[in-house]
Amino acid sequence: MLRDKNLIPLSHQHQHALALCVRIDRASPIPSEDLAAWESEFARLVQTEIQFHFAAEEAVVFPAACGFAEMIPLVDELVADHAWLRGHFAAAPKGSMSADDLQALAERLSAHIRKEERQLFERLQALMSAEDLALLGAKLDEALKGSTQVCAVPANATRLRPAR
Repeated sequence: MLRDKNLIPLSHQHQHALALCVRIDRASPIPSEDLAAWESEFARLVQTEIQFHFAAEEAVVFPAACGFAEMIPLVDELVADHAWLRGHFAAAPKGSMSADDLQALAERLSAHIRKEERQLFERLQALMSAEDLALLGAKLDEALKGSTQVCAVPANATRLRPAR
């Protein structure tokens, strides 16, 4: 299903996070000398986008979804994912992650994003009226004002290298 224009800002942020997750997966196993650069890149994404993204979903999207009884179990899962992810995001700026920790975090974030895109957004678009989606979009625009829309260029250590 084509993404409703009111959910596109969240989908764009999902794309940014998925791109990092794919790069981590392709770079794995991450050499220990590059781990700090990967943690720094993850921490930057959390600081510039993900923290605002999660807050917007929790303040705007999840309450709207809970207006439909069938969506409540999915929202409960997504809220639990946010809690797990936040707890693990906190390790990135501290430089306390292992390569396996980083890989697990990327896998969990990727699965979470796909659940939101394929289940949450698809059902919301099917259940909500165009007017309700427009109202949701306006609230999201306000909630996402603090996020930074930047094109993050990978550091040398986090650039994917050609296969040998």
